[in-house]
Amino acid sequence: MYKRIAILGSTGSIGTQALEVIRQNPGLFSVEVLTARNNKDLLIRQAIEFSPNAVVICNDKEYKTVRDALSSYPVKVFAGESSVTQVVEMGSIDLVLNALVGYAGLKPTLNAIASNKTVALANKESLVVAGDLVMNLAHQKKTLILPVDSEHSAIFQCLMGESLNAVEKIYLTASGGPFRGKDREHMLSVNKDAALNHPNWKMGNKITIDSASMMNKGLEVIEAKWLFNLKPSQIEVIVHPQSIVHSLVQFVDGSMKAQMGLPDMKLPILFAFGFPYRLPSRFSRCNFLEHSRLTFEAPDKEIFRNLTLAYDALQMGGNVPCILNAANEIAVHAFLDDRISFMAMPEIIEKCMRTVSFIREPVYDDYVYTHRETQSKALEYIQSIN
Repeated sequence: MYKRIAILGSTGSIGTQALEVIRQNPGLFSVEVLTARNNKDLLIRQAIEFSPNAVVICNDKEYKTVRDALSSYPVKVFAGESSVTQVVEMGSIDLVLNALVGYAGLKPTLNAIASNKTVALANKESLVVAGDLVMNLAHQKKTLILPVDSEHSAIFQCLMGESLNAVEKIYLTASGGPFRGKDREHMLSVNKDAALNHPNWKMGNKITIDSASMMNKGLEVIEAKWLFNLKPSQIEVIVHPQSIVHSLVQFVDGSMKAQMGLPDMKLPILFAFGFPYRLPSRFSRCNFLEHSRLTFEAPDKEIFRNLTLAYDALQMGGNVPCILNAANEIAVHAFLDDRISFMAMPEIIEKCMRTVSFIREPVYDDYVYTHRETQSKALEYIQSIN
């Protein structure tokens, strides 16, 4: 049961909550590797507390600061994004939690699988960008991928013990974000402060904007296709503002199973770390007397066009989901920098989907090229808007 864990992105929202799970279960889990992009101060504090074998600071400029701060501790210090990709190959790692943001998580996911590590996947972009490569490699290596997104963890849990029963459809629930029920006129004037004010979840800036635009749910649709081997027509998104039902499975006989709980990411993290066992926790419990009204509604795909674009990308296949993801990363960054409006994001993404070179059966190098080409075109479109 004891597992040595590498946490990629340990200073982010998922990473810090994962460390809280480990902190509460010191006899079951230990930290083998921690990585951070820029947050050197928190990385140093985490390393001192958890004493990992190694840490990686992606920003080369911060390497000396981290190295000097940890010089009196038995912790190896590495720098650069390539080190993140390499460190997951360490033989002392049992499980890799990939909590990186965006396309940057793809190569570490592939390397972890190739090294026969169990992967707890919070980096949905690995499957959005190159789901065929990731899943084929996992099947080849007989490596387990455990979803950490609350929705996919819910589906995974609902399917446990159901291997002989056919799935008719799955429902991915969405909170609706801060703009649920708003009309187009309102959406034309929203700013980043409003978009970052999520009603239910505390997340990093990028995923919070994706949630506000419903791109996050679109990416989850693509992720679900690969994780659970489904057709696009078998994946439906439904808005559930209370975020108590994390997702549902409908079977061919009409029966439905749901996984429920409070909106707390530590629950799916603990489930992934402990799998195949459910471990006791001191986390808050859901009291139905306090949540006696659970509501569901259809998403507004005209206002939240990113959700439609994600379904379009999934239907088109090839490298189009990679194009969708790369264009979205640039668009979100531009919105957070006040260079474009909220409603300009889907326009930029759609332009890239129409103009970037289509590759029907891409290999890894094709995804690398597509990501770069798309980001270049997206930046051109943003410049033309300005």
